[in-house]
Amino acid sequence: MPAPDPRPTLEAPDDDPHLWLEEIESARVLEWVEAQNAETLECFHDEGVVLDQKILKAIFDRPDNIPFPNRRAGRLFNPWRDAANPRGVWRTTTLDSFRSNAPEWDVLIDVDALAAKEGEDWVWRGGDTLPPAHDCAIVHLSRGGADAVVLREFDLSTRDFVPDGFNLPESKSVPAWLDRDTLLLASPLGSGTATRSGHARTVRLWRRGSDPRSAPVVFETNEESVGVWAYPDREVAEERVWFVEQLGLIDAKVWIGDRNGPKAQFDIPSDCWAQIGRGWLAVKPRTPWSVGGETYKADTVIGISLPAFLAGERRFTRLFEPGDRRALQGFFWCGGPLVLSILDDLRPVFEVITPSDGEWSREVVTGLPDLGTGHVWPIDVHPEESNGDLLAAAQDPLTPPSLYLINPGAAPQLLKRAPQAFDAAGLVATRHEAVSSDGTSIPYVQVGPARETGDAPVHVYGYGGFGISMLPSYQPAIGKLWLERGGTCVTA
Repeated sequence: MPAPDPRPTLEAPDDDPHLWLEEIESARVLEWVEAQNAETLECFHDEGVVLDQKILKAIFDRPDNIPFPNRRAGRLFNPWRDAANPRGVWRTTTLDSFRSNAPEWDVLIDVDALAAKEGEDWVWRGGDTLPPAHDCAIVHLSRGGADAVVLREFDLSTRDFVPDGFNLPESKSVPAWLDRDTLLLASPLGSGTATRSGHARTVRLWRRGSDPRSAPVVFETNEESVGVWAYPDREVAEERVWFVEQLGLIDAKVWIGDRNGPKAQFDIPSDCWAQIGRGWLAVKPRTPWSVGGETYKADTVIGISLPAFLAGERRFTRLFEPGDRRALQGFFWCGGPLVLSILDDLRPVFEVITPSDGEWSREVVTGLPDLGTGHVWPIDVHPEESNGDLLAAAQDPLTPPSLYLINPGAAPQLLKRAPQAFDAAGLVATRHEAVSSDGTSIPYVQVGPARETGDAPVHVYGYGGFGISMLPSYQPAIGKLWLERGGTCVTA
Protein backbone atom coordinates (compact mmCIF):
# COMPACT_ATOMS: atom_id res chain seq x y z
CA MET A 1 0.00 0.00 0.00
CA PRO A 2 1.49 3.37 -0.93
CA ALA A 3 1.84 5.88 1.91
CA PRO A 4 -0.88 8.55 1.87
CA ASP A 5 -0.16 12.15 1.01
CA PRO A 6 2.08 13.46 3.84
CA ARG A 7 1.25 17.12 3.22
CA PRO A 8 0.13 18.62 6.54
CA THR A 9 -3.32 19.95 7.23
CA LEU A 10 -2.09 21.63 10.41
CA GLU A 11 0.09 24.72 10.09
CA ALA A 12 3.57 23.36 10.77
CA PRO A 13 6.76 25.35 11.38
CA ASP A 14 9.49 25.00 8.78
CA ASP A 15 11.51 22.68 11.05
CA ASP A 16 8.57 20.32 11.75
CA PRO A 17 7.14 18.94 8.50
CA HIS A 18 5.60 15.99 10.36
CA LEU A 19 3.30 17.93 12.68
CA TRP A 20 0.34 16.45 10.83
CA LEU A 21 1.13 13.13 12.55
CA GLU A 22 -0.14 14.72 15.79
CA GLU A 23 -3.65 14.00 14.44
CA ILE A 24 -3.19 10.59 16.03
CA GLU A 25 -6.71 9.26 15.43
CA SER A 26 -7.26 10.58 11.92
CA ALA A 27 -7.76 8.01 9.17
CA ARG A 28 -4.88 9.51 7.21
CA VAL A 29 -2.40 9.10 10.05
CA LEU A 30 -3.58 5.58 10.87
CA GLU A 31 -3.17 4.56 7.25
CA TRP A 32 0.35 6.00 7.23
CA VAL A 33 1.24 4.06 10.39
CA GLU A 34 -0.10 0.83 8.92
CA ALA A 35 1.98 1.42 5.77
CA GLN A 36 5.15 1.86 7.86
CA ASN A 37 4.34 -1.26 9.87
CA ALA A 38 3.84 -3.28 6.69
CA GLU A 39 7.13 -2.08 5.23
CA THR A 40 8.99 -2.90 8.44
CA LEU A 41 7.47 -6.38 8.68
CA GLU A 42 8.33 -7.08 5.05
CA CYS A 43 11.98 -6.31 5.78
CA PHE A 44 12.40 -8.02 9.14
CA HIS A 45 9.56 -10.42 9.90
CA ASP A 46 11.27 -13.61 8.77
CA GLU A 47 11.16 -17.15 10.15
CA GLY A 48 13.73 -16.32 12.80
CA VAL A 49 11.64 -13.47 14.16
CA VAL A 50 8.54 -15.67 14.23
CA LEU A 51 10.45 -18.32 16.19
CA ASP A 52 11.78 -15.73 18.62
CA GLN A 53 8.25 -14.45 19.18
CA LYS A 54 7.11 -17.95 20.12
CA ILE A 55 10.07 -18.34 22.48
CA LEU A 56 9.32 -15.09 24.29
CA LYS A 57 5.59 -15.77 24.42
CA ALA A 58 6.29 -19.06 26.19
CA ILE A 59 8.49 -17.24 28.73
CA PHE A 60 6.06 -14.44 29.54
CA ASP A 61 2.97 -16.67 29.57
CA ARG A 62 4.37 -19.17 32.08
CA PRO A 63 1.87 -19.88 34.86
CA ASP A 64 4.68 -20.04 37.45
CA ASN A 65 5.80 -16.45 36.97
CA ILE A 66 5.51 -14.37 40.15
CA PRO A 67 2.08 -12.88 40.89
CA PHE A 68 2.55 -9.59 42.75
CA PRO A 69 -0.33 -9.16 45.24
CA ASN A 70 -1.62 -6.45 47.55
CA ARG A 71 -3.63 -6.86 50.74
CA ARG A 72 -7.13 -5.62 51.55
CA ALA A 73 -9.17 -6.72 54.56
CA GLY A 74 -6.67 -9.47 55.29
CA ARG A 75 -6.84 -11.06 51.82
CA LEU A 76 -4.41 -10.84 48.90
CA PHE A 77 -5.62 -9.40 45.58
CA ASN A 78 -3.84 -9.82 42.25
CA PRO A 79 -4.45 -8.89 38.60
CA TRP A 80 -3.06 -11.69 36.43
CA ARG A 81 -2.49 -12.38 32.73
CA ASP A 82 -1.19 -15.53 31.06
CA ALA A 83 -1.76 -17.62 27.94
CA ALA A 84 -5.15 -18.80 29.18
CA ASN A 85 -6.25 -15.28 30.15
CA PRO A 86 -4.50 -12.78 27.86
CA ARG A 87 -6.85 -9.97 28.95
CA GLY A 88 -6.48 -10.91 32.57
CA VAL A 89 -8.36 -11.87 35.70
CA TRP A 90 -8.79 -10.09 39.03
CA ARG A 91 -8.48 -12.65 41.77
CA THR A 92 -7.97 -13.09 45.51
CA THR A 93 -6.51 -15.62 47.94
CA THR A 94 -5.15 -15.91 51.48
CA LEU A 95 -1.54 -15.32 52.48
CA ASP A 96 -1.19 -18.95 53.61
CA SER A 97 -2.44 -20.19 50.25
CA PHE A 98 -0.20 -17.72 48.40
CA ARG A 99 2.85 -19.19 50.13
CA SER A 100 2.12 -22.60 48.60
CA ASN A 101 3.32 -23.82 45.21
CA ALA A 102 -0.26 -23.91 43.94
CA PRO A 103 -2.34 -21.13 45.52
CA GLU A 104 -6.12 -21.45 45.45
CA TRP A 105 -7.22 -18.33 43.60
CA ASP A 106 -10.79 -17.07 43.77
CA VAL A 107 -11.52 -15.23 40.51
CA LEU A 108 -13.57 -12.07 40.99
CA ILE A 109 -13.61 -10.83 37.37
CA ASP A 110 -12.59 -12.74 34.24
CA VAL A 111 -11.81 -9.93 31.78
CA ASP A 112 -11.60 -12.32 28.82
CA ALA A 113 -15.08 -13.69 29.54
CA LEU A 114 -16.42 -10.18 30.11
CA ALA A 115 -14.96 -8.92 26.82
CA ALA A 116 -16.44 -11.86 24.91
CA LYS A 117 -19.84 -11.42 26.56
CA GLU A 118 -20.02 -7.68 25.88
CA GLY A 119 -18.21 -7.62 22.54
CA GLU A 120 -15.67 -5.10 23.87
CA ASP A 121 -11.88 -4.91 23.68
CA TRP A 122 -11.54 -4.67 27.47
CA VAL A 123 -8.16 -4.36 29.18
CA TRP A 124 -7.90 -4.42 32.99
CA ARG A 125 -6.84 -1.11 34.58
CA GLY A 126 -7.53 -1.69 38.27
CA GLY A 127 -10.15 -1.88 40.98
CA ASP A 128 -10.63 0.61 43.84
CA THR A 129 -12.23 -1.09 46.85
CA LEU A 130 -13.94 0.62 49.80
CA PRO A 131 -12.35 0.00 53.22
CA PRO A 132 -12.71 -1.49 55.70
CA ALA A 133 -14.92 -4.27 54.28
CA HIS A 134 -13.63 -4.04 50.69
CA ASP A 135 -16.85 -5.64 49.46
CA CYS A 136 -17.51 -3.08 46.70
CA ALA A 137 -15.21 -1.68 44.06
CA ILE A 138 -14.96 0.84 41.26
CA VAL A 139 -13.51 -1.15 38.37
CA HIS A 140 -11.44 0.56 35.66
CA LEU A 141 -11.77 -0.96 32.17
CA SER A 142 -9.84 0.34 29.17
CA ARG A 143 -10.80 -0.21 25.55
CA GLY A 144 -7.73 -1.62 23.86
CA GLY A 145 -5.32 -0.18 26.41
CA ALA A 146 -6.31 3.49 26.04
CA ASP A 147 -5.57 5.94 28.87
CA ALA A 148 -9.25 6.79 29.20
CA VAL A 149 -11.25 4.19 31.15
CA VAL A 150 -14.83 3.13 31.74
CA LEU A 151 -15.78 3.09 35.44
CA ARG A 152 -18.21 0.47 36.74
CA GLU A 153 -19.24 -0.37 40.28
CA PHE A 154 -18.74 -4.02 41.20
CA ASP A 155 -20.17 -5.98 44.14
CA LEU A 156 -17.51 -8.41 45.39
CA SER A 157 -20.08 -10.37 47.39
CA THR A 158 -22.41 -11.15 44.50
CA ARG A 159 -19.68 -10.98 41.80
CA ASP A 160 -21.93 -8.72 39.73
CA PHE A 161 -21.68 -5.22 38.35
CA VAL A 162 -24.14 -2.81 39.94
CA PRO A 163 -26.48 -1.65 37.13
CA ASP A 164 -27.52 1.62 38.78
CA GLY A 165 -24.26 2.13 40.67
CA PHE A 166 -21.32 4.46 40.22
CA ASN A 167 -20.84 3.95 36.48
CA LEU A 168 -19.17 6.37 34.06
CA PRO A 169 -18.49 6.28 30.32
CA GLU A 170 -14.99 6.39 28.89
CA SER A 171 -12.90 9.29 30.21
CA LYS A 172 -9.73 10.10 32.18
CA SER A 173 -11.65 9.97 35.45
CA VAL A 174 -10.15 9.43 38.92
CA PRO A 175 -12.68 8.35 41.57
CA ALA A 176 -12.08 8.04 45.32
CA TRP A 177 -14.48 6.43 47.79
CA LEU A 178 -15.55 8.85 50.52
CA ASP A 179 -18.17 6.52 51.92
CA ARG A 180 -20.42 3.76 50.55
CA ASP A 181 -22.77 6.27 48.93
CA THR A 182 -20.37 9.07 47.99
CA LEU A 183 -17.44 9.45 45.63
CA LEU A 184 -14.93 12.26 45.20
CA LEU A 185 -14.93 12.32 41.40
CA ALA A 186 -12.24 14.00 39.34
CA SER A 187 -13.61 13.65 35.81
CA PRO A 188 -13.39 15.56 32.50
CA LEU A 189 -16.94 14.53 31.60
CA GLY A 190 -19.18 17.45 30.72
CA SER A 191 -18.65 20.83 29.14
CA GLY A 192 -15.77 22.87 30.55
CA THR A 193 -14.57 20.17 32.95
CA ALA A 194 -11.33 19.16 31.17
CA THR A 195 -7.89 20.75 31.16
CA ARG A 196 -5.90 21.11 27.96
CA SER A 197 -4.19 17.83 28.93
CA GLY A 198 -7.56 16.05 28.84
CA HIS A 199 -7.62 15.42 32.59
CA ALA A 200 -10.17 16.57 35.13
CA ARG A 201 -10.44 20.29 35.86
CA THR A 202 -12.93 19.75 38.68
CA VAL A 203 -13.58 17.49 41.65
CA ARG A 204 -17.26 16.76 42.27
CA LEU A 205 -19.07 15.28 45.23
CA TRP A 206 -21.01 12.48 43.52
CA ARG A 207 -23.77 10.96 45.63
CA ARG A 208 -25.31 7.61 44.82
CA GLY A 209 -28.29 7.80 42.50
CA SER A 210 -27.51 11.31 41.21
CA ASP A 211 -26.25 12.54 37.84
CA PRO A 212 -22.45 12.99 38.07
CA ARG A 213 -22.57 15.89 35.61
CA SER A 214 -24.80 17.86 37.98
CA ALA A 215 -22.94 16.87 41.15
CA PRO A 216 -21.65 19.89 43.09
CA VAL A 217 -18.12 21.03 42.27
CA VAL A 218 -16.02 21.21 45.45
CA PHE A 219 -12.61 21.93 43.88
CA GLU A 220 -11.36 23.16 40.52
CA THR A 221 -8.39 24.51 38.58
CA ASN A 222 -7.91 26.35 35.31
CA GLU A 223 -7.57 24.58 31.98
CA GLU A 224 -3.82 25.34 31.78
CA SER A 225 -3.04 23.00 34.71
CA VAL A 226 -2.53 19.28 34.18
CA GLY A 227 -5.49 18.33 36.38
CA VAL A 228 -6.90 17.85 39.88
CA TRP A 229 -7.90 14.99 42.13
CA ALA A 230 -8.86 14.37 45.76
CA TYR A 231 -8.68 11.53 48.27
CA PRO A 232 -9.75 11.00 51.90
CA ASP A 233 -7.30 10.59 54.79
CA ARG A 234 -8.64 7.66 56.84
CA GLU A 235 -5.80 7.69 59.37
CA VAL A 236 -7.56 10.39 61.40
CA ALA A 237 -10.85 10.25 63.29
CA GLU A 238 -12.35 13.40 61.80
CA GLU A 239 -13.16 13.68 58.10
CA ARG A 240 -10.13 14.97 56.21
CA VAL A 241 -9.75 15.24 52.45
CA TRP A 242 -6.58 16.11 50.53
CA PHE A 243 -7.04 18.09 47.32
CA VAL A 244 -4.23 18.16 44.75
CA GLU A 245 -3.83 20.60 41.88
CA GLN A 246 -1.18 19.31 39.47
CA LEU A 247 0.31 22.43 37.87
CA GLY A 248 2.79 20.63 35.64
CA LEU A 249 4.92 17.51 35.42
CA ILE A 250 6.51 18.20 38.82
CA ASP A 251 4.80 21.15 40.53
CA ALA A 252 1.60 20.73 42.51
CA LYS A 253 -0.39 22.59 45.14
CA VAL A 254 -2.08 20.73 48.00
CA TRP A 255 -5.04 21.72 50.16
CA ILE A 256 -6.62 20.24 53.31
CA GLY A 257 -10.37 20.18 53.64
CA ASP A 258 -13.43 17.96 53.83
CA ARG A 259 -16.20 16.79 51.51
CA ASN A 260 -17.30 20.39 51.01
CA GLY A 261 -13.96 21.49 49.60
CA PRO A 262 -10.53 22.78 50.65
CA LYS A 263 -10.11 24.84 53.81
CA ALA A 264 -6.40 25.73 53.80
CA GLN A 265 -3.48 25.39 51.41
CA PHE A 266 -0.64 23.16 52.56
CA ASP A 267 2.35 25.43 53.19
CA ILE A 268 5.16 23.76 51.24
CA PRO A 269 6.80 24.74 47.92
CA SER A 270 5.02 23.40 44.85
CA ASP A 271 8.04 21.34 43.73
CA CYS A 272 8.24 19.37 47.01
CA TRP A 273 7.24 15.75 47.33
CA ALA A 274 5.35 15.22 50.62
CA GLN A 275 3.97 12.12 52.33
CA ILE A 276 1.67 11.94 55.38
CA GLY A 277 1.52 9.00 57.80
CA ARG A 278 -0.01 8.47 61.26
CA GLY A 279 0.24 12.14 62.19
CA TRP A 280 3.68 12.80 60.72
CA LEU A 281 4.89 14.65 57.62
CA ALA A 282 7.92 13.85 55.45
CA VAL A 283 9.00 16.30 52.74
CA LYS A 284 11.59 16.14 49.95
CA PRO A 285 12.28 19.51 48.25
CA ARG A 286 13.38 19.41 44.64
CA THR A 287 15.20 22.74 44.96
CA PRO A 288 16.77 24.27 48.10
CA TRP A 289 14.14 25.31 50.66
CA SER A 290 14.81 27.89 53.37
CA VAL A 291 12.34 27.54 56.23
CA GLY A 292 12.45 27.78 60.03
CA GLY A 293 15.91 29.34 59.97
CA GLU A 294 17.41 26.42 58.03
CA THR A 295 18.11 25.76 54.36
CA TYR A 296 17.51 22.22 53.14
CA LYS A 297 19.21 21.33 49.89
CA ALA A 298 17.52 19.52 47.04
CA ASP A 299 16.62 15.86 47.59
CA THR A 300 17.01 16.09 51.36
CA VAL A 301 14.21 14.36 53.31
CA ILE A 302 12.96 16.17 56.41
CA GLY A 303 10.27 15.20 58.92
CA ILE A 304 7.99 16.88 61.43
CA SER A 305 4.83 16.23 63.45
CA LEU A 306 1.85 17.04 61.21
CA PRO A 307 -0.23 18.72 63.98
CA ALA A 308 2.81 20.85 64.86
CA PHE A 309 3.33 21.77 61.21
CA LEU A 310 -0.32 22.74 60.80
CA ALA A 311 0.00 24.88 63.95
CA GLY A 312 2.90 26.79 62.39
CA GLU A 313 5.96 24.90 63.63
CA ARG A 314 8.79 24.69 61.05
CA ARG A 315 11.61 22.95 62.95
CA PHE A 316 12.20 19.83 60.86
CA THR A 317 14.39 16.80 61.52
CA ARG A 318 16.84 15.87 58.77
CA LEU A 319 16.21 12.23 57.80
CA PHE A 320 18.26 11.87 54.62
CA GLU A 321 20.88 13.89 52.78
CA PRO A 322 22.16 12.95 49.32
CA GLY A 323 25.83 12.40 48.55
CA ASP A 324 27.95 12.08 45.43
CA ARG A 325 26.88 8.45 45.04
CA ARG A 326 24.08 8.28 47.56
CA ALA A 327 20.69 9.09 46.05
CA LEU A 328 17.12 8.76 47.22
CA GLN A 329 14.85 6.64 45.01
CA GLY A 330 11.65 7.12 47.00
CA PHE A 331 10.00 7.11 50.42
CA PHE A 332 6.67 6.15 51.94
CA TRP A 333 4.98 5.65 55.32
CA CYS A 334 4.07 2.13 56.36
CA GLY A 335 2.18 1.43 59.56
CA GLY A 336 3.92 4.21 61.49
CA PRO A 337 7.56 4.17 60.29
CA LEU A 338 8.91 5.96 57.22
CA VAL A 339 10.72 3.76 54.68
CA LEU A 340 13.50 5.27 52.56
CA SER A 341 14.66 3.58 49.35
CA ILE A 342 18.26 4.61 48.74
CA LEU A 343 20.93 3.85 46.16
CA ASP A 344 24.34 3.86 47.85
CA ASP A 345 26.90 3.59 45.05
CA LEU A 346 24.22 1.68 43.11
CA ARG A 347 23.56 -0.74 46.00
CA PRO A 348 19.90 -0.77 47.11
CA VAL A 349 19.56 0.21 50.78
CA PHE A 350 16.29 0.42 52.69
CA GLU A 351 16.08 2.35 55.95
CA VAL A 352 13.09 2.18 58.28
CA ILE A 353 12.79 5.33 60.40
CA THR A 354 10.38 5.57 63.34
CA PRO A 355 9.30 9.12 64.24
CA SER A 356 9.20 10.58 67.72
CA ASP A 357 9.17 13.96 69.43
CA GLY A 358 12.86 13.47 70.13
CA GLU A 359 15.39 11.44 68.16
CA TRP A 360 13.93 9.43 65.28
CA SER A 361 15.11 5.80 65.50
CA ARG A 362 16.56 4.11 62.44
CA GLU A 363 17.20 0.55 61.26
CA VAL A 364 18.28 -0.96 57.96
CA VAL A 365 16.45 -3.82 56.26
CA THR A 366 18.88 -6.73 56.05
CA GLY A 367 18.72 -10.11 54.34
CA LEU A 368 18.14 -8.85 50.77
CA PRO A 369 20.72 -9.18 48.00
CA ASP A 370 22.81 -6.01 47.59
CA LEU A 371 23.84 -6.65 43.98
CA GLY A 372 21.37 -5.83 41.26
CA THR A 373 17.94 -4.33 41.76
CA GLY A 374 15.80 -4.18 44.88
CA HIS A 375 12.44 -2.62 45.67
CA VAL A 376 10.25 -2.50 48.77
CA TRP A 377 6.64 -1.32 49.11
CA PRO A 378 3.69 -1.70 51.53
CA ILE A 379 1.66 -4.87 51.11
CA ASP A 380 -1.51 -3.05 52.21
CA VAL A 381 -3.27 -0.81 49.68
CA HIS A 382 -4.72 1.51 52.32
CA PRO A 383 -2.30 3.11 54.82
CA GLU A 384 -4.78 3.01 57.72
CA GLU A 385 -4.88 -0.79 57.47
CA SER A 386 -1.12 -1.27 57.52
CA ASN A 387 0.66 -3.03 60.38
CA GLY A 388 4.06 -2.24 58.84
CA ASP A 389 4.37 -5.34 56.65
CA LEU A 390 6.40 -4.83 53.47
CA LEU A 391 6.85 -6.70 50.24
CA ALA A 392 10.28 -6.72 48.61
CA ALA A 393 11.54 -7.81 45.21
CA ALA A 394 15.18 -8.49 44.38
CA GLN A 395 16.98 -9.63 41.24
CA ASP A 396 20.22 -9.29 39.32
CA PRO A 397 21.15 -9.86 35.65
CA LEU A 398 21.63 -13.61 36.15
CA THR A 399 19.15 -14.32 38.98
CA PRO A 400 15.38 -14.22 38.38
CA PRO A 401 13.24 -11.98 40.59
CA SER A 402 12.37 -13.12 44.10
CA LEU A 403 9.45 -11.86 46.20
CA TYR A 404 9.80 -11.49 49.98
CA LEU A 405 7.51 -10.61 52.88
CA ILE A 406 9.09 -8.44 55.59
CA ASN A 407 7.32 -8.21 58.94
CA PRO A 408 8.40 -5.29 61.17
CA GLY A 409 11.79 -5.99 62.72
CA ALA A 410 12.03 -9.48 61.17
CA ALA A 411 14.17 -10.99 58.44
CA PRO A 412 12.70 -11.21 54.91
CA GLN A 413 10.68 -14.37 54.19
CA LEU A 414 10.92 -15.73 50.65
CA LEU A 415 7.43 -16.04 49.15
CA LYS A 416 8.06 -16.71 45.46
CA ARG A 417 10.92 -16.98 42.97
CA ALA A 418 10.48 -16.60 39.23
CA PRO A 419 11.65 -19.43 36.95
CA GLN A 420 14.90 -19.24 34.99
CA ALA A 421 14.16 -17.79 31.56
CA PHE A 422 17.55 -18.48 30.00
CA ASP A 423 20.70 -20.55 30.51
CA ALA A 424 23.14 -18.42 32.53
CA ALA A 425 25.97 -21.01 32.51
CA GLY A 426 29.30 -19.37 31.67
CA LEU A 427 27.91 -15.84 32.06
CA VAL A 428 29.16 -13.29 34.58
CA ALA A 429 28.01 -9.83 35.68
CA THR A 430 30.74 -7.30 36.37
CA ARG A 431 30.73 -3.62 37.26
CA HIS A 432 32.99 -1.06 35.59
CA GLU A 433 33.48 2.70 35.38
CA ALA A 434 33.64 4.83 32.23
CA VAL A 435 34.91 8.42 32.21
CA SER A 436 32.87 10.89 30.19
CA SER A 437 34.27 13.80 28.20
CA ASP A 438 33.75 16.16 31.17
CA GLY A 439 35.59 13.85 33.55
CA THR A 440 32.52 12.36 35.24
CA SER A 441 32.94 8.73 36.22
CA ILE A 442 29.88 6.78 35.09
CA PRO A 443 29.26 3.23 36.40
CA TYR A 444 28.00 0.51 34.13
CA VAL A 445 27.29 -3.20 34.49
CA GLN A 446 28.42 -5.69 31.86
CA VAL A 447 26.85 -9.14 31.47
CA GLY A 448 28.30 -11.75 29.15
CA PRO A 449 30.85 -14.55 28.79
CA ALA A 450 33.48 -14.76 31.50
CA ARG A 451 36.24 -14.79 28.89
CA GLU A 452 36.32 -11.64 26.80
CA THR A 453 37.62 -11.90 23.23
CA GLY A 454 36.67 -8.45 22.01
CA ASP A 455 34.52 -9.97 19.27
CA ALA A 456 31.15 -10.30 21.05
CA PRO A 457 28.32 -8.07 19.79
CA VAL A 458 27.21 -5.69 22.53
CA HIS A 459 23.71 -4.51 23.41
CA VAL A 460 24.10 -1.14 25.19
CA TYR A 461 21.29 0.59 27.07
CA GLY A 462 21.26 3.77 29.11
CA TYR A 463 18.70 6.28 30.28
CA GLY A 464 18.78 9.64 32.02
CA GLY A 465 15.74 11.53 33.20
CA PHE A 466 13.09 12.01 35.88
CA GLY A 467 15.46 10.80 38.60
CA ILE A 468 15.26 7.23 37.29
CA SER A 469 18.37 5.05 37.55
CA MET A 470 18.81 2.05 35.28
CA LEU A 471 19.92 -0.82 37.52
CA PRO A 472 21.20 -4.23 36.48
CA SER A 473 18.08 -6.40 36.34
CA TYR A 474 16.99 -9.78 35.05
CA GLN A 475 15.87 -9.38 31.42
CA PRO A 476 14.34 -12.59 30.02
CA ALA A 477 14.22 -11.36 26.42
CA ILE A 478 17.80 -10.09 26.33
CA GLY A 479 18.99 -13.20 28.15
CA LYS A 480 17.25 -15.67 25.87
CA LEU A 481 17.76 -14.01 22.50
CA TRP A 482 21.09 -12.26 23.09
CA LEU A 483 23.18 -13.58 25.98
CA GLU A 484 22.49 -17.23 25.24
CA ARG A 485 23.70 -16.62 21.67
CA GLY A 486 27.07 -15.21 22.70
CA GLY A 487 26.21 -11.53 23.03
CA THR A 488 27.18 -9.12 25.78
CA CYS A 489 24.83 -6.65 27.48
CA VAL A 490 25.88 -3.32 28.99
CA THR A 491 23.60 -1.14 31.15
CA ALA A 492 24.81 2.39 32.02
